[in-house]
Amino acid sequence: MRVTLCQATLGGAIVLNLLLLFCVWRGPGWRGAGGSPPSCRLPRGVPGVTVLLRDFEDFENDLVGTARSFASLPVPVLVAAEEAPYPPVPLPPGVRLLPLRPVAHRPPVHPESHLRTLHVALVPDGTRAVPGLLERMRDALEEEGAGHARLAVAPVGTGLPPRCLELRVEPRSWTARYGPPGEPGACGAVEGPAVLLLRTRDLLALPFPLARPVPAAIFIQAALRGWGLRVVPAAFPAPHLPPVSPHGRWKAEKLGENRRRQLMRDLGVKREVLEDGGERWYGCSKETARCFGTVHTRTPQYLLAGRWTPPCCLRALRETARHVAGALEAAGVRYWLEGGSLLGAARSGDIIPWDYDVDLGIYREDVGKCRWLAAAAAGEAVEDTEGFLWEKATEGDFYRVHYSRSNRLHVDLWPFYPRGGVMTKDTWLGHPQDVEFPESFLLPRVPMAFAGFTAMAPNNARAFLELKFGPGAIENPEYPNPDIKRLGQD
Repeated sequence: MRVTLCQATLGGAIVLNLLLLFCVWRGPGWRGAGGSPPSCRLPRGVPGVTVLLRDFEDFENDLVGTARSFASLPVPVLVAAEEAPYPPVPLPPGVRLLPLRPVAHRPPVHPESHLRTLHVALVPDGTRAVPGLLERMRDALEEEGAGHARLAVAPVGTGLPPRCLELRVEPRSWTARYGPPGEPGACGAVEGPAVLLLRTRDLLALPFPLARPVPAAIFIQAALRGWGLRVVPAAFPAPHLPPVSPHGRWKAEKLGENRRRQLMRDLGVKREVLEDGGERWYGCSKETARCFGTVHTRTPQYLLAGRWTPPCCLRALRETARHVAGALEAAGVRYWLEGGSLLGAARSGDIIPWDYDVDLGIYREDVGKCRWLAAAAAGEAVEDTEGFLWEKATEGDFYRVHYSRSNRLHVDLWPFYPRGGVMTKDTWLGHPQDVEFPESFLLPRVPMAFAGFTAMAPNNARAFLELKFGPGAIENPEYPNPDIKRLGQD
C-alpha cells in the first residue's frame, strides 16, 4: 500500500503526541532502569547556531540590547556567567542564563546540556544581529576547501576586514608569539572585537571553553591544536552607546588585566610577544613566589612536564646574576662562572634554557670584602638596597642571593680556596661536576659574555668544562640528571 505525504505527516504527529503523553504520564519523579530519569529532550546535534554572550561586565553592559537583537532572528541565546549578573538584568523572553559556578545545593552545571545546536557563536557585548550573517559564517566554516579551519570570524563595529595575525604558541618556552601572517590569508588571531563561530563539539572539546577574555582563550587553544580561522568579509554592527563612566572604565581595565593573567596561568603562557616586539609578562616579580617548587634530584618539575624554565624566571635570574656580579666586582671579590652557568656561557652566552639557578665561584678569603656577603657569613639574612636577599645556605658552607625575599630564584656563591695549587671547598653536594680543579684556570680570569652582561670566567673554558662534565660537554647538551629525564624525551 502506498503511503501519501499527508498520511506520513499525520502518523508522525500521532507518534510525537504519544511520546509527549508518555513523558507527562510518567512524570518528573519516575526513574527508568538504573535509577535514571528517561530523556524526552531533543537529540544532540540540532542544526542551527546558538548565540553565547560571555564577555561583559556586570556593572555596565549592553546585555539587554545584544540579547534582544539576536533573539529576534530567532536563534537560541544564552548568557553565560559565573552567577546571575548584578545589578539584575531583565533578559528578554526566551533568553536563558547559563550559570557556570557550581552551587552546593543545586545540581552541577554541564554547559553541553544547554548547547544543543551543531554550531555556537561567541558574541561580544554590544553587538547587533544581521539576518543571515551567522548562517554565512557557518557555511564558510563547512564549505569544501575550508582545510584546517575550525573557526569562522566576523568583525564587530566596522565594515573593514579584521586584521589577521599569525599566532604561534610554544609550550616548551611558555610563550605565545603574534606577528604578521606568513602567507596571504593565513590567520591565527584577529585584532579587535569579533564574533567567533565554531562547531559546538569543538568548543566543548577545549579544556577552557568559556574562559575570559574569550577571543584570547579561543585563539590560543586553537593555535595549540593547529586550527585555522576563516574570516568572513562582512561585519556585525555595534550601536552608539553612552560612554562608559571613568570609574567603570577603570574597573573594566583592572578586571580585564586580572582575567587575562588568570587565563595565561591556566593556559601555561608566561610571555606574550606582540607584533611590534613588545612583551606582556605573566610570571615572576619581586612580590611573587617563583614559578616552580623545590627541585628534587636536580630535575625541576617543569622538565618532567616537557617544558623548560619559564621565561620570566630566566629574566629574573639574569637580573640577579648581573646584580650579584656587579656587587662582587665593586667590592673586589674575585669570582668566576661555575658549572652549568659556565656551560651556558660557552654554548650561547646565556643561561641554559632549562637551568633553574646561576652558579658562581668565589675566593673564600674575599668574603669579608663585600658587606652583604660578610653579613650572610655571620648568619644574618640581609636585603640589599635593591631588594635582593643575601644569606648563608642551610645545606652547607656556601651563599645564596635571592631575587627577593618572596621570590627565591637565586645565584649560588661557592667559596673555594687554594690548597697546593688546587682549588677546593668545604661543601660538596655530590653532583658529578662538583670537583676540585687547578688554580691555574683562574690565573688570570677572563671576561665572557653571559646573560646580557660581561662576567668573569676561567681562562680555558673548554678544558675547565671537560674536567667538570667530561669530553664534548659543550657540543652535547643534556639535562641535569639524565637518569630522571634525558634531553630529547619530551
